[in-house]
Amino acid sequence: MSPHDEGPGAPFRGGVLSEVDALPVPFTGDALHDLLDAILAVASELDLPEVLNRFVQVSAELTGARYAAINVVDARGASTTFVYTGVPTAVARMMGHAPHAFGVLGQIPAEGALRLDDLREHPAFIGFPREHPPMGSFLGASVRVGNQVFGQLYLSEKAGGFTAADERTVIALAAAAGVAVANAQLYAEAARREHWLRAGQDIATMLLEGIDEEEALEHIAATAREIAGADVAALALPGVGGQLFIELAAGHESARLVGARMPEGGRAWTVMTEGRGLLTPSLSQSRSVKLEVMRAFGPAMFAPLQTSGRGVGVLILLRRIGAAPFDESDLATAESFAAQAALAYVLAEARHAQDIAALLDERERIARDLHDLAIQQLFATGMQLETVRRRSARGVDPAELTSIVEEALDNVDSSVRQIRQIVYALRDPDAATGLVERLRREASLARTGLGFAPSMVLTLDGHGLSDDGIDEDLVDERTGTDLTDDVVAVVREGLANAARHAHAASVTVRVDVRGTGPLGVVHVEVEDDGVGLPPTRDRSSGTGNLAARARQHGGTFTLGAAPTGTGTLLTWQSPLS
Repeated sequence: MSPHDEGPGAPFRGGVLSEVDALPVPFTGDALHDLLDAILAVASELDLPEVLNRFVQVSAELTGARYAAINVVDARGASTTFVYTGVPTAVARMMGHAPHAFGVLGQIPAEGALRLDDLREHPAFIGFPREHPPMGSFLGASVRVGNQVFGQLYLSEKAGGFTAADERTVIALAAAAGVAVANAQLYAEAARREHWLRAGQDIATMLLEGIDEEEALEHIAATAREIAGADVAALALPGVGGQLFIELAAGHESARLVGARMPEGGRAWTVMTEGRGLLTPSLSQSRSVKLEVMRAFGPAMFAPLQTSGRGVGVLILLRRIGAAPFDESDLATAESFAAQAALAYVLAEARHAQDIAALLDERERIARDLHDLAIQQLFATGMQLETVRRRSARGVDPAELTSIVEEALDNVDSSVRQIRQIVYALRDPDAATGLVERLRREASLARTGLGFAPSMVLTLDGHGLSDDGIDEDLVDERTGTDLTDDVVAVVREGLANAARHAHAASVTVRVDVRGTGPLGVVHVEVEDDGVGLPPTRDRSSGTGNLAARARQHGGTFTLGAAPTGTGTLLTWQSPLS
């Protein structure tokens, strides 16, 4: 059957036009047995394109039709998918658009079948378009999913014409196809829901692990766009003056959307204030769209980023004009994903606020310590020196003055030590902990993100560390505080990258300290067996920091494929101080 109807029509937009792949189904010649085999062949598929492929193939073979096709239509009757066989590919490409449900095709009933000896003699026939192959005999039937017509089967050009038996066969096949389509849709919906849920968990993990908030928002938009099959994903967030702005967008024409202010009373505001998602069949055809840039898109879906009654923003997913609209199942899963992302975002904000509060408390404590300890002692020292000055002016014995000066110098030294202790308290609380213990702690913390415990191999001069703790002390002596901090940061970044991007089953960390002084070296490797590096990397802030840390010590940093050919190997090396 041709990918056209009788008469001219608009080009096929937004759907899928595909030719049936050859999938052999062994038929025996026994009508009942072959029909059952055909039904089983259709029902055995869970992938929707394969269901349609099988259905068209077995319908043509069982009825002996030269041309066969199924035209899948949406709620408006527009064609979204057209699968055909019999028409040469070159001819199909010249015609290039799917059929419309008018003319003879518009006469196919929702139940039963339409069988014609010659469709050209039907009163509704209005002619073939140019390049259309000649067709006479015709048999059409609707494929129903529940109470709705999912699509229509077209069969044409059987030698001797179609029979009543062919009609019964097609009706039975259409019923089986309806069940198979429903199963395939449920399977696809379940897989899509699982993908949404997994993506929501990944977002939560990333935010709670301390990922940069901007990077997290970009990941939310990119993930939602991919799973929903959208052309554009955007995030509208509250901005200055309580206004709602599109802060981030990814995909087709995304640059035009960034910075756009969402009009009050519009869809985005309604979704954010009411906390319920919204579907729009086509923004380009809607009279209520106030933002002109949004008219460049067709189907749209708005999902609230909301948690505990608080609106964080709105996730907006858009498709091009003419594309298939989003459905209620898309909205339900997108809302769940958006709620998870909003909760993680709010928790990350709360943690950030808690960190700031802790920092302020620490600053107040340091101020108290400086005042109560160091400053008071320096003040007392100043009083002692003032006493020396007065007595010296009166000609007091120098030996007596010397003892007072020595006591003052002791007080100054004591104050300096106290100030150093207070400044030291500003450092990472882990700074007082040895390198080996800090590395083991990093491995333990990485378990949550990776889903398993990474392997940690620590060596001193090429040998494993002893159990008595002596080797651990030697490692700390050789590396020093500054280099220890950098080694921990390198391992932390390597484990975080493996958790976020590698999809690995195992990760190994190797840290070896060799030699002493400037001729010694600390060598760090983080190796995973994951998917490896992408062809292009949009962000390199983390790895850029590792390279900067290496340069600071006169060391080296590399990131490339693992020697096994699978996964990634991070290598960082620095001389000992």
